[in-house]
Amino acid sequence: MPVTRTQAVLNGERLALTRTLSQVENNTPEGNQILEELFPHTGNAHLIGVTGAPGTGKSTLVNQLAFDYRHPPEGTKPPTVAIVAIDPSSPFSGGALLGDRVRMQDLAGDPGVFVRSMASRGSLGGLASTTAGLVQVFDAAGFDIILIETVGAGQAEVEIASLAHTTIVVEAPGLGDEIQTFKAGILEIADILVVNKADKPGADNALRALRNMLSLTQPEKNVVMHHGKMMSTEEAPAGDAEPDQEWVPPVLPTTATTGDGVAELIEQIAAHQQHLKTSGGWILREQARLKNEVGNLLQEALHQRWNSSIPPADYEKVLDQVVSRQISPRRAVDKLIKGAGL
Repeated sequence: MPVTRTQAVLNGERLALTRTLSQVENNTPEGNQILEELFPHTGNAHLIGVTGAPGTGKSTLVNQLAFDYRHPPEGTKPPTVAIVAIDPSSPFSGGALLGDRVRMQDLAGDPGVFVRSMASRGSLGGLASTTAGLVQVFDAAGFDIILIETVGAGQAEVEIASLAHTTIVVEAPGLGDEIQTFKAGILEIADILVVNKADKPGADNALRALRNMLSLTQPEKNVVMHHGKMMSTEEAPAGDAEPDQEWVPPVLPTTATTGDGVAELIEQIAAHQQHLKTSGGWILREQARLKNEVGNLLQEALHQRWNSSIPPADYEKVLDQVVSRQISPRRAVDKLIKGAGL
């Protein structure tokens, strides 16, 4: 009896895994069906997000993290590692530019590592719309650690926090005002802060600035972080007060090109994972992650259903009315949803 594609993925067969990843990324019916069959086998991997501004060395750091994970101290079993690297889309083909895969040649030939680049395809927030699906495939295939590297578009890349268990925000000296770099939510999503290229001038200033900012943003006594919002323990839902109460994001220097500081980073990643599991935060983040995925899929499905229900001519008619200033954009949306006056 032939092995099904789903079973082949569960068995870790690389060819089946590659084909399934392509189908999921392209959102094909077959890919979605395989995701349905794989989902009960997910929930075991540690999802680690790596984000930050362009030029901070995220790809080199991810490469070195994977290398160090695969070469642990003697007598320790190395974990299997999957890397999902979201690259900017080509304006011509729509495909990924594959810069990350070029920079990760050190991992080539290791059967315990799988590198997958994917195109952002215009999605905002640093991830692609099908990133969560690819992560589920790797999870079901038995990879212990999944590293997710965002595009690197800057301050708006906070979406990774809704997907990863542990979010690493990478900064580097010499890119301008460190405080400006971490505005607009990027600091708040960090479980671990890394100043990469720590051998460069200005690294000490960057480390000092980040540590000072953390000292200003730490919650007061009886105040906890709940889903990104500060609230008192009286306001927080029952059972949600503890998980993020005691974790203070460490600020670590690394030089990914030489591997300096990466071992310490891995130690802090493991410490954060342990903190989540002992405090109950792991379950809460899993729940939040899955709720967010359902919400995104629902939004996409409703948009597709609406898009298929309205004649193109009616849509163009309303757009023409907006362009000619006969109706406002808000009024246009109201007409398109209700179908009134078309």
